[in-house]
Amino acid sequence: MMSIIIRKAEKADCPRMMELVRELALYEKAPQEVTVTQEHFEESGFGPNPVWWAFVAEVDGVVQGIALYYIRYSTWKGCRMFLEDLVVSEASRGQGLGKLLFDKLIEEAGEKNFSGMVWQVLEWNEPAINFYKKYNAKFDPEWWNASIEFTVSQRSNPVAAPRDQQRTAR
Repeated sequence: MMSIIIRKAEKADCPRMMELVRELALYEKAPQEVTVTQEHFEESGFGPNPVWWAFVAEVDGVVQGIALYYIRYSTWKGCRMFLEDLVVSEASRGQGLGKLLFDKLIEEAGEKNFSGMVWQVLEWNEPAINFYKKYNAKFDPEWWNASIEFTVSQRSNPVAAPRDQQRTAR
């Protein structure tokens, strides 16, 4: 009989967590989008000012799933949990790990008094959509995702507009 443990992630889990993130990116047909370094990932979760938290699912002592979240603030709703990634290794899917991790997130959101949980799911990812529907999740087609990517040089001065958009003060 296999042993399944859901627990808070530890810094030592980070290499395996990144393996699962890369596995997810491959599944989502975007492996080139994973550009974070291992060092930055670890510092962001376990440094002096963490910006993300996570739970892991261990199967027989090996991390086979992760649920990584951060706090998002809504001026309408207050503090909300933003689920960044819910990943179960391909080899471990169908064993209930996703449900155990998601249930743990819901428990954590309640303990931290968050007003809700939000996340994104690709429109073609039917297995994930069907999973979330079991929780009566609402899917909002009115909102579009938007983002701006910064190059390494822009990261040191992210408010600087591209040259063709800079204006002189009058």
